[in-house]
Amino acid sequence: MIKCIAIDDEPLALELLERYISGFSSLQLVKTFDDAIEGAAYLKVNKVDLLFIDINMPDLTGLDLVAGLKQKPLIIFTTAHKKFAHEGFELDALDYLLKPITVERFQRAVNKALEQFKFQKVVESGTPTALIVRSEYKIVRIELADIEYIEAMEDYIKIHLLSSTHPVLTLMSIKGILEKLPPNLFSRIHRSYVVPNAGVKSIQNKKVRLSTDKELTVSDSYLDFISQWKDHNSL
Repeated sequence: MIKCIAIDDEPLALELLERYISGFSSLQLVKTFDDAIEGAAYLKVNKVDLLFIDINMPDLTGLDLVAGLKQKPLIIFTTAHKKFAHEGFELDALDYLLKPITVERFQRAVNKALEQFKFQKVVESGTPTALIVRSEYKIVRIELADIEYIEAMEDYIKIHLLSSTHPVLTLMSIKGILEKLPPNLFSRIHRSYVVPNAGVKSIQNKKVRLSTDKELTVSDSYLDFISQWKDHNSL
C-alpha cells in the first residue's frame, strides 16, 4: 500500500484527485491540503510514499515546497501550466500531469509510481540487481550487470548497455541516477560519467579503460576514484 497526500489550492482539483486515487486499491490517501504551507509542515513530521502536488500556488509554490524537503517522497506534479514541466523534472519528479487530468493519464502516472515503489523496496531489502527508469513513455528494467557506463547529456542521461548498441535515454540528472545505484558498485569519475567499478579494466593518465575498451576521462574533481580503484585491485 502506497501512502499518499495531495496538495492543491483549488478545491475542485483536490476533489478530482481524491476520486481518482480512491479507484486504486494500492493507494491510500492519508491527507489533502488546500494550503501549501500546511502541507509542507505536515511533510516535515510525517513520512509518505507519494505526493501529488500543484505547482502554481500562492505563498509557496509546489516547486519550492518539494525543493525544501529533506526526505522526498515520490513526486507527481499537477498543474495547468506546461511551462513548469522542465523545473519539475529538475527535481527528479516521477511524472508531470497537465490539467485537466484524464483518468487514463492519471493511471499511467500511478503505474510509474507503483513500479518505482517496488524498486525502492528491493533497494531497502538489500543490494538491487536491476535499475528501473522511464524511457520513451515506458518503464524500462535494466540489469546492473548490463551497464557499460552512464553519460550525462544536458537534462538527460544515456545508459550505455553491454547487450545493445542503443543506449537507454532517460530524463534524469547524474545525481538522480547515483541515488538509485548501489554506491559500492558504481562510481562517478567525471561530471558527465558514471562507471561500474567491476567494468574498469585499467587506468592510465587519467583515462579509464573499460572491459569493452571504451576510454573515459577522469576529471580532476574525481581523482580519488583512481587511488581507491588501485587500492581495491592491488595484490
